[in-house]
Parts: sequence; structure tokens; C-alpha cells
Amino acid sequence: MEGMKPAEPKGTLKFIKAGLLIDGNGRKPVKDPVIAVQGRRIREVGVKGKLRIPRDAEVIDCGRATLMPGMMDLHIHTAMYNCMTFHNHRVAQFEIMPHLQQMYALFHAQNCFDMGFTTLRDLGMNGPYGLLVNEMCAVRDAIEAGIVEGPRMVIGAFTTMTGSHLDLIQPRAMYRWGFNNADGPWELRKLARKNMLAGCDVIKTCASGGGGTDKEEPDIRNLTQEELDAIVDEAHALHKTAAVHCFTTSAQRMAIAAGADTIEHMVFHDDETIDMIKDAGIPVTPTLAHRTDHAIQLRREHGTAEFVLRKMKFLQPYCFETFQKMHKAGIKIAMGTDMGFEPDMGSNSSELEIYVKLGMKPMDAIQTTTKNAADALKMGSDLGTLEAGKIADIVAVDGDPSRNIGCLQQKKNIHLVMKEGRVYADRRPSGAGKSVVNVKPGDWKLIDYL
Repeated sequence: MEGMKPAEPKGTLKFIKAGLLIDGNGRKPVKDPVIAVQGRRIREVGVKGKLRIPRDAEVIDCGRATLMPGMMDLHIHTAMYNCMTFHNHRVAQFEIMPHLQQMYALFHAQNCFDMGFTTLRDLGMNGPYGLLVNEMCAVRDAIEAGIVEGPRMVIGAFTTMTGSHLDLIQPRAMYRWGFNNADGPWELRKLARKNMLAGCDVIKTCASGGGGTDKEEPDIRNLTQEELDAIVDEAHALHKTAAVHCFTTSAQRMAIAAGADTIEHMVFHDDETIDMIKDAGIPVTPTLAHRTDHAIQLRREHGTAEFVLRKMKFLQPYCFETFQKMHKAGIKIAMGTDMGFEPDMGSNSSELEIYVKLGMKPMDAIQTTTKNAADALKMGSDLGTLEAGKIADIVAVDGDPSRNIGCLQQKKNIHLVMKEGRVYADRRPSGAGKSVVNVKPGDWKLIDYL
């Protein structure tokens, strides 16, 4: 019958034991959990003494660690100019071909995977040779096929007007190759269609200016309402989703009117627009790690213009206040970092610590990167919580993140990373010492051709 999924093979039955369970639903942690995994999916979740483990069964004993769902970052740019491997991001833009860039994107994604991020929504990149949609879809497909190890990748593609914020990530004087931006509803529809033909999962567009570019203010409108409506409609027509970059309240209102699936960034706000976002039920990704003093300093070290750094510092308090207001209002928050230029791929969970410092309870912060994130991706029936029938994306953490969210930030604490029932990292004291990336940060060569 059309639309029915083929039955999944059952696979080997194995059992995971640990000290605590955070299931992603916001409930109090459960002691002495046992999770039965068969093939790619969770067969049963129980506790020691009630869920029977056959004598000859495969058992993965995580000791006193805490089991939790695989984490997700819904706003990341893994193909943003070799942030971990170049001295200067401006040099990287012009000293590398897309073929090698996609290898760096895989490397960046693997660093996140090693830290318990089993799903990344990569929201696109462009460069001197055009949009990197083909390259990023290839990274996703290579991981999906099992050719290389990595997280589940959900790939976004820039679909914006000429001179948009996302266009100005590149220097204005740079020659633009190919069909990278468009103007008017029908031309933008064509760009969206070309991006979806290339295989993207998400259409990423821009309704306002931003904070990380030269000589462009956040309140500059990036699309007309008619253009934004066309982009979102085109995404939905092909059963894809649309993520809209919004710094201002006017941009947020445009995104609501267009029917956006997610609103990207928390910068400016007003009470009426917050109520509108809540009533529309649109998830918002905060991207606060990108706005911290630490991020600003890293950008400085990698050659970002002082004008941009001053703008980032100016925006910082507005971002933090908007987060607090949106959280208090009950808007659904889905974790996203906007990580890119900063050479910190893998440190994504630092975003959660910012949420907690701004007043969010640790368990609620965990939900932003698990259940809320899965719902925002429209993948909640498969991901985001540890329940029978869900895909077995499971992380074992040394510590209790519901009490100390910071324990997620050290690689030594991420004892086990399982995706779809398969163990990819095993750093338990009794484990195999396996990591996805087996080189320590800073040990690889930093490239600087100029």
C-alpha cells in the first residue's frame, strides 16, 4: 500500500544498564534503568529486577552513568570555513575548494557526534564557488550509507535575496558564481526548487539583517512578505521545512505570517510578538553560545573585523533578555548554537549551560536538545525520548545532567554514544576506548596558506 514503510529487520537484542535514566520527557530521573534495544530501535525501557535480562544476552553495562537521549543541535554550520583547522577564516574562504570543504564539514560533525550529538541540523553555507548544498548532502548520504561514521545530518540550503545577510557572509566584492541568490517570488521559488532537487531537507532563508557581517544592520529587511511566503510555500509543497533567520520583531512577524517551521535566533523582542509566536506554536532556536564573550574572543583570534565584534557585543544583552522573556512566556525552545566561525565544534552543550544560567531548570534545558528538538524537526515519533518503539539514540554520561548540566561538556564524561542501536563511541572504564575522532584538539595541522 502506498505510503507504508517497509518492516525493519529485528536485529540483535541487547541490554543497556546504568545508574540513572533521563528519558527526555522532563520526568524525575529513574534509578537502575535497563533498556532493551533490538536492531535500530528501543524494544523496552524498564528497571533492574523488573526487566528480565536473559542469561546469554549481550549486556552493555554503563555502571553509575546516566542514560539520556542523543542530543541535537538544530542550528549549526559545519561547513563554515574550517573553523578548527585554519588560522584565519577569511583566508579559508578563498584557499579551499568545495571538495575538501565537505571533508572538513564531516570532521566538524564527527567532533559533535563524539560529544553525544547524534543529530545535527546544518543550516547551510555558501562560498566563492557557490552554495554547498551538493557537498553537504553528500556528507549526509555518506553517513547514512554507513561509508563513514557521523551524526544524523539534516541539511539546510540558503534560499535568499541578492545582498541578504546570508549573502554578506562573503565579502561584498567577491565574485558570485552560479545561481546562489534570487529576487522576486518566482525566482526565489526556482532557487528553492533547485536546492530541493539537490537533496536538501530544509530551506533556510533570512527575513532580517544579522550580527556577524560587515556594514549591515540587524533591522535591514531581507525579503518582502510576498517573497518569504513564496519560499515557505515552496518548501511545504515538496514536504520540506523552512527555517527563517529573524533578528527583529518585524522579521518574526513575517515568519509567523508565512508559516515558518522554526524561527532562528533570539535577539530583539516585544511582548505582543512573543505572544504571537507562542500562539502560533513555532519553536525558536536561541543560538546564545555564538553571542558570548568567549565566542567574540575566538572570532577576534580568527580575524573577524572589529566592527563585527563590536556589533556582537552590542547585541549580547538583548539576546539574553529575549531568551528569558521567551522562556518565561512558554515558547517552545529547541537548542541551536549557530556554531561556525568559532573553532569549538563539539562544545555544543555549552549552550545548555547558558540557558541554565539565565534561569532555565537543567531538566528543561535537556529537553531543548532532546524532545523539543525532535518535535521541531518533526521527528518526534522516532527521536527525542527514550521510549519503546523509538530509534535507539542513547548517550551515557558520567554524572547527572539534571543536577549539573556542565558535566556534558567534557569528552571524558561522555562514556557511550549509540546511534540507531550501534555504539560509535565507548569510553567506559571497562569499554573499548573507542572514539569517532581519535585526535585531540590542536594536534592537527593548522593551515594558513597566505
